[in-house]
Amino acid sequence: MAVRKKTGPRPKSKAKKAAHHRAAANSNEPRLPARPIWQGQLRLSLVSCPVALYGATRRDADISFHLLNPKTSNRIRMIPTDPDTGPVERADLVKGYEITKNHYVVLSADELDAVKLETTHTIEIERFVDEKQIDRLYWNDPYYLIPNEKTGVEAYTVIREALRQTGRIALGRVVMHTRERLVALEPKDKGILVYTLRMADEVVPPKEAFADIPAARPDKRMIEIARKIIEQQEGAFEPEKFHDRYETALRDLIRRKQKGEKLVTAESVQDDNVIDLMEALRKSLRHKGGAAKRKAG
Repeated sequence: MAVRKKTGPRPKSKAKKAAHHRAAANSNEPRLPARPIWQGQLRLSLVSCPVALYGATRRDADISFHLLNPKTSNRIRMIPTDPDTGPVERADLVKGYEITKNHYVVLSADELDAVKLETTHTIEIERFVDEKQIDRLYWNDPYYLIPNEKTGVEAYTVIREALRQTGRIALGRVVMHTRERLVALEPKDKGILVYTLRMADEVVPPKEAFADIPAARPDKRMIEIARKIIEQQEGAFEPEKFHDRYETALRDLIRRKQKGEKLVTAESVQDDNVIDLMEALRKSLRHKGGAAKRKAG
């Protein structure tokens, strides 16, 4: 059953803004954000042009929940609290780095501004590399780099075409969200795509992660069957055919709850305890083969 919190009338401007936000959140087509995440200069040696970074992905349509007091249906406020003096205004808080337990170095806003780098306002290309040299572990979030002024379009397109013709990825740095980040630039259609890259100290080496996995190779016959299963399921990358089934189920749950339907608890999923790996592979091959023939027919 849906619970509606009673509130007073909203100012018209805020109501329109909220309605616009909901419409964007419910859209199935992600759109470029209205505001850039970062603005500055793209620089290649002595050539530069004004650019802006926009997020290439959106998660506005994701379901999010608020914490409510079940007795009043009021939304809970997260209030900064000092264990000794009680609630504190967020605007009065300062940043501190803990050097030992409960001992901090306190930094003011002016002191933090004093360490800002050139990359706060500039993406300076430092190196060009082959894409294959960048391990996928290091790729992070994608962004669109777009010319910010008409006067910089020519320099922008020169850099884009040089990247395209040489087949290289440009590496640079930029300050985003108070952190300097390594970025990779590559041509994409008429523009330039930027990926933030993880720094070396952010990536756990695969050798460390997989250290306890035995080095012994499995039965060649099993590998051959697994390869045939892979061949049966091979296809093109079509992201539009995939969707978040859990979020779809959540939306359905909310819709049914809103209508006051009686909900039935789903049965727990039981994992089959596979005893004979070879037999399981053979059954999988027969099952996928039959499914492929039915689909083709």
